[in-house]
Formats: sequence, structure tokens, C-alpha cells
Amino acid sequence: MPTHHRGPPHEIGALNAYIKLMRASESISGRVQEVLPADLTETQFAVLEALFHLGPLCQGQIAAKLLKSTGNLTLVVDNLEKNKLVKRVRSESDRRFVQVNLTPKGTSVIAALFPKVAARIAEEFSSLTEPEQVTLAHLCKKLGLESQSAARNDQAVSTQKDRISE
Repeated sequence: MPTHHRGPPHEIGALNAYIKLMRASESISGRVQEVLPADLTETQFAVLEALFHLGPLCQGQIAAKLLKSTGNLTLVVDNLEKNKLVKRVRSESDRRFVQVNLTPKGTSVIAALFPKVAARIAEEFSSLTEPEQVTLAHLCKKLGLESQSAARNDQAVSTQKDRISE
């Protein structure tokens, strides 16, 4: 469904692309979610996957990797810890530093689950050729990085204006 906005062509084009991107993302996410156990959320899976492939990380690192707030991630890690899938380990040298580690149970769960999720994602993307997948990945990265850059530039301009008006 295209936008019903009656603005300038560049806005209509951007809105239509955004609608298609979000619908595709939600559709694929929903079908990938079907592979996950009912008691495991996508974010919980993402935390387990990051720890499985990258090793122990602090919550801030996990939050940055998953583009989640540290507050949201605290709840996610709390729930994973309740289910004995991860454990928090406080640094001996710096008590403020808390690392999140997979437990043996967590390692077992993600090791069995990850191949199923990877296969479902590959299946979902099979309607695109490999070169199209590379192009899509490139375009998404470009879009994401441009948006971050624009947000930083907007913030910098706002900060400069604040300084000038002081």
C-alpha cells in the first residue's frame, strides 16, 4: 500500500520506499520468529547469538550491537539469566564492569537454534539472487549510516546554535 501523502515527489518516494522496507522487514521477522521457541523473544535470541559468535560482552557492547537501549537490554538479560541461559560476571579489578557470558545451557540452546534460524533467513532471502542480496545489504548499510550521519550533523548544528545563542 503506497502512502496517501500528497507532498513533494521526493517525500512521496521516500515514504513509499520506507513503507515497503518496513513491511518487508516485519514480514520476514514474523516468519523467522516462527522458528524460535515460544519462550524466547527475537531480542533474547539476538543476545544469545552475539555472545555465541563474539564471546562474553558487557551489556553496553551488546546494546550497541543490537541497537537497543541499555535499559531495555537490562530487562532482556535479566530474563535470560532467570532462564539460566546467561550469567553476569562482575570484574574483580573494576566492580562497575559486568560481563555477560553464556551458560552451558545457553550455549546448548543457541548452538541448536542458530542453524535453524540461519536456514530460515536464507530461505526468506532466496527470492533474491546473491548479487541482489549484496546490493540490498549495501543499500541498507548506506541508508543506516547516512541516517546516523545526518542525526549527528543535526545534533552538531543544534549544539552550535545553542552555543551561539548563549
